[in-house]
Amino acid sequence: MITSFLVKSLDRTIVVAVAILLALAVIVPALNLLTAPEHPLHVPTYLVSLFGKYLTYALLALALDLVWGFCGILSLGHAAFFALGGYAMGMYLMRQIGARGSYGNPLLPDFMVFLNWKELPWFWYGFDMFWFAALMVVLVPGLLAFVFGWFAFRSRVNGVYLSIITQAMTYALLLAFFRNDMGFGGNNGLTDFKDILGFNIQADGTRAALFAASALALAVSLVVTSGIVRSKFGKVLVALRDAESRTRFLGYRVEHMKLFAFTVSAMMAGVAGALYVPQVGIINPGEFAPANSIEVVIWTAVGGRGTLIGPIVGAILVNGGKSIFTAAFPEFWLFALGGLFVLVTLFLPKGVVGTAQNYLASRRASHAAARKESESEKAASLADAETVAAE
Repeated sequence: MITSFLVKSLDRTIVVAVAILLALAVIVPALNLLTAPEHPLHVPTYLVSLFGKYLTYALLALALDLVWGFCGILSLGHAAFFALGGYAMGMYLMRQIGARGSYGNPLLPDFMVFLNWKELPWFWYGFDMFWFAALMVVLVPGLLAFVFGWFAFRSRVNGVYLSIITQAMTYALLLAFFRNDMGFGGNNGLTDFKDILGFNIQADGTRAALFAASALALAVSLVVTSGIVRSKFGKVLVALRDAESRTRFLGYRVEHMKLFAFTVSAMMAGVAGALYVPQVGIINPGEFAPANSIEVVIWTAVGGRGTLIGPIVGAILVNGGKSIFTAAFPEFWLFALGGLFVLVTLFLPKGVVGTAQNYLASRRASHAAARKESESEKAASLADAETVAAE
């Protein structure tokens, strides 16, 4: 069954993308750890962490593409699922500090000691164990998406109304996590991490391992999403995206299908957030900002929604450009980002990858037509020659 799933989910484009990600998971850490700093091929540790952050963004964009590109659900709240996964990982990392914090309290994080908390809140218990934190990384975003989607999809909330509600959800979480009495560090968030799985989080080897984990997570998620959208279930998802009322009339439980895709997408976003936090060293309520969700939409649109590969390419291109542009012209970056989105919408509505795929498909079709026409002409010439010979 698993073999059949993999065969059906892996077309040539996905195979190439997965192979590239697996190669990067080996090559980049090797160039960082096994080459001298003065070597021309050496990848500095700060670039390893930066590239790893790009991969987590790519995973977040892929998660959005599953619901926007194939279900027609424009979610402006995926930053909430990303941040919740990040907070779950951040809570584990905070519990690993122990007595090494500024206040030397072996149980309470520094911010709780500063705020005169007397005991650890109940929802922090269990986060001293990695397996529990990893479970919460997918369970908390998935549960929120399931509850939200259950009410929204059963009420048949669609289109711009659903987008507004998802944005309201993430904004409400932003305001809640800013409060000091929530127990998540308030506006400062969670930071000053020391270890992960017993390894120094600042060590080069740990940074390289986190990059490799991000690449592997993206590769696995790409295979899973490809398997979903290329299955019979995925065909129905596309049908409800294009004609929901007709799909409902055919007898499909549209709300259940949307709920499944939305929940899986939220879990993927949570994994992206969990991999993001140890690589950047902080998680705060700013990650819930609605603007972050809008940026994810831009990455997906630039790369090409509904293509799976496109959002990955878009996330890496836009964030790579952001790193370069904000260093050279920091005051113009937002104008450049807005202009990029307008240009893509007007001239590349299918995104970079979608446009390239359409171009290649049209070239293949024209070559096939030309080849068929040439074969027809040869057949006609041969028939004429046989007729002349017979006469």
